Amino acid sequence: MVLHEKNSNGNFQAIEQSDEDDIEDEYKHSSGDATGDMTNNGNDCSDETETSCSFHRHVSRIITNEEVNALMKQNCKFKWEMPAADIPKSKWVGTGEKMQEPHDDHLHDVKEKLRDYWQHTLSDHLSSRMSFFSLCNSYRDIMHCNKKPFYMKGGVDSSTMDAYLMHSLNHVHRTRDVVIRNDAKLRNDADKDISEDGSYLDQGFTRPKVLFLLPLKSFARRIVKRLIQLSPLSQKDNAMGQFKTQFGESDDETEKPEHSTKPADFDLLFAGDIDDHFLFGIKFTKKSVKLYSNFYSSDIIVASPLALKRKIDGEGGKEKDFDFLSSIEIVVVDHADVISMQNWAHLEAVFEELNRLPSKEHGTNVMRIRPWYLDQHAQYYRQTILLSSYLTPEMNALFNGLCFNYEGKVKMVTDYPGVLPKIQLEVRQVYERFDASSISEAHDARFDYFCNKVYPKIQDLDEGGLLLFVSSYFEYIRISNFLKSKEASFCRIGEATSQQDISRSRLWFFEGKKKILLYSERSHFYHRYKIRGTQHLLIYSLPERKEFYPELVNMLGESKNPKCNVLFSRLDLLKLERIVGTSAARRLISSDKSMFVFC
Repeated sequence: MVLHEKNSNGNFQAIEQSDEDDIEDEYKHSSGDATGDMTNNGNDCSDETETSCSFHRHVSRIITNEEVNALMKQNCKFKWEMPAADIPKSKWVGTGEKMQEPHDDHLHDVKEKLRDYWQHTLSDHLSSRMSFFSLCNSYRDIMHCNKKPFYMKGGVDSSTMDAYLMHSLNHVHRTRDVVIRNDAKLRNDADKDISEDGSYLDQGFTRPKVLFLLPLKSFARRIVKRLIQLSPLSQKDNAMGQFKTQFGESDDETEKPEHSTKPADFDLLFAGDIDDHFLFGIKFTKKSVKLYSNFYSSDIIVASPLALKRKIDGEGGKEKDFDFLSSIEIVVVDHADVISMQNWAHLEAVFEELNRLPSKEHGTNVMRIRPWYLDQHAQYYRQTILLSSYLTPEMNALFNGLCFNYEGKVKMVTDYPGVLPKIQLEVRQVYERFDASSISEAHDARFDYFCNKVYPKIQDLDEGGLLLFVSSYFEYIRISNFLKSKEASFCRIGEATSQQDISRSRLWFFEGKKKILLYSERSHFYHRYKIRGTQHLLIYSLPERKEFYPELVNMLGESKNPKCNVLFSRLDLLKLERIVGTSAARRLISSDKSMFVFC
């Protein structure tokens, strides 16, 4: 192992230590990028190839203040498109110059030791990874919101996961090798003045360069296990020791439990550890992968939004310490749809704190910090990769309002067939459109329409069995308060409802003791109840998850006179197209009529 200490000129000179790979760097335990714990294979890329690769091109360019101002104005337009391989009726659209079609030799941009290892390990599966890898390797911001997750029927997202893990590994190794190469030059010329040589500007404020944000421990386990499998380092068998203790050893999340009455995707999604609080670092050394490394000695941070938000806030009265987020260059948010069922505000709060100036000095040689860090332009170099099974306005807002990559953006556009054929009953589904002029007015417009147009009809009915579905917690509380004010006969099931109250509400509704059951989407997400006694389904706001719609309608199976009413506005296009199909959704939005029927 090679350690470094500063000489009088502010450069680093080498201190030869033991070559044992598992000895920690005591002198610079919390060091920045200058810790020399990886090696540059002499057979790796030549300097010429190094300067022409995507990594070097991306980090070496210096953007101007005029370009920064243009990025902040968000005037970029999606000008080009190309097919999305293996994803039906989908295409990629992007800003800036049009990307080249993926080709078999796209790994020419990858470090040789990684390329050789992946060609051997992935073999015939390598080509299926190249399409998304080429997008990642362009260093543009990416929003892929039609990813079919592993827990859905026919869902195979391993190629997408492998692609962003390969890209992250390549970025980490290239970052470290540049630093180590420069360290070697300085060891040979300890008195060299690097202040006027731009080739030595190779570091950020802190060492961590990649951040994985995931909703559940089971997802983190899946990704870390695969990351280690894709790493060519020789000593990695012991990397999972403490990790298995805290995250589990079983692969049961890929198998459906026996005798389950829940949908298969529910069983697979929640089969593993569903804890949503985890935060740890991963460090790559010369020979090994080390988990639970000190944050400032790590190359990759793996976290849930909740745990990272608490770290930022100083959980438990501890000193706030999140400078390790100052030099993140790649952020991967996977399973964003599941995060949206937790607390999306936590994710937004994390993004707000990325790439800020650190509050302390963390051992980095200031003379070697890249100029765009010192200019506070790091956020314009950060690549964000957002992955979800569907798109929401909140995801759009994050992608458009907190991602300013100078390379540009790429996002997926899909024509959806809809899920109406999955309804097993002959039910008239009446869609009622109300007017909402803007997003800020949409909630009030929906509520006013319900209070003035819909509820009076409900109030006059003697029969019960009305299942009232709402998609957000805000709507759940608002409608609950309204029903209380009207002294309505209702019960409710939300994400915070106790199991005892849930059982009581289901029984009261089934026996007709309560006419209305208020039911939230998050509650359905976490429990997937079949609500018996449903005679009339009123969807106050469409579910985000398209598979929930036929499940709700099919709950009318015991009704002799089933009814289904859906409220929507022109601002609900994203939800509509997933449920009724893209072409039908456009007709519902553009038509002069306000009432539509599906049978």
